[in-house]
Amino acid sequence: MPELPEVETSRRGITPHILGKTFKTVAVRESRLRWPVPVDLPAVLAGQRLNAVERRGKYLLLGAETGTLILHLGMSGNLRITNPQQIPGKHDHLDFVFADDTVLRFNDQRKFGAALWTSADPLQHPLLAELGPEPLSADFDAEYLQRRAGQRTACIKSLIMDSHIVVGVGNIYASESLFLAGVLPTRAAGSLQRAEFERLAAAIKTVLGQAIEQGGTTLRDFTNAEGKPGYFKQALAVYGRDGAPCRTCAEPIQHSKIGQRASYYCSRCQS
Repeated sequence: MPELPEVETSRRGITPHILGKTFKTVAVRESRLRWPVPVDLPAVLAGQRLNAVERRGKYLLLGAETGTLILHLGMSGNLRITNPQQIPGKHDHLDFVFADDTVLRFNDQRKFGAALWTSADPLQHPLLAELGPEPLSADFDAEYLQRRAGQRTACIKSLIMDSHIVVGVGNIYASESLFLAGVLPTRAAGSLQRAEFERLAAAIKTVLGQAIEQGGTTLRDFTNAEGKPGYFKQALAVYGRDGAPCRTCAEPIQHSKIGQRASYYCSRCQS
């Protein structure tokens, strides 16, 4: 599933090609996504200037003159910049065509993505209103994380993957951040000490920042706006490395299920 770094990579990739341009039309080849594409979306967007390309969690927010187009990539979706002469593929469900014939093409094999419109404040949309702070923002730090952990007995990995606590720390990045911080994913969230929260908050920022700079993680179907895979997978310390030697101490990487999600850790480097 595209996570925060993949979505941010997509945002950075498409922005130079579409920002400031005017929508000409929207070609809807499949409207039955996770939520139906609004039937009036082509009429609503036609003639509007795109003033902003932003991100909130895993949602892309394309700000036009009278509202915001909210895009979600679902489990395997991607956005690519192309032109009208490029024949759409089987899973190319939406084309956002601009006045200069630049095409922003939405591909979603599993149809779990979304393209929605709101004329109100997008941050108050039901899908976004209850999201936690951005992990790379000043609002997310050790003090905040410790306060939200409180005396919780739920494991720390589940806490940092809860989008109501902090957005965008998906399964891969949670495992990697906990390894970097030296914290076992199975620890009760409320058992961590202040120094551990300091390390964990810093590790989350570091891991996500590095993943963004390297273009996201190559996983299943993810590609960036140019159709190229991400490269962060080459740098993964624990995720997907069950039984392989730890890059730090050579102890075999362990694997378990936490909240029905695969979790990876080093029992020597993490405690």
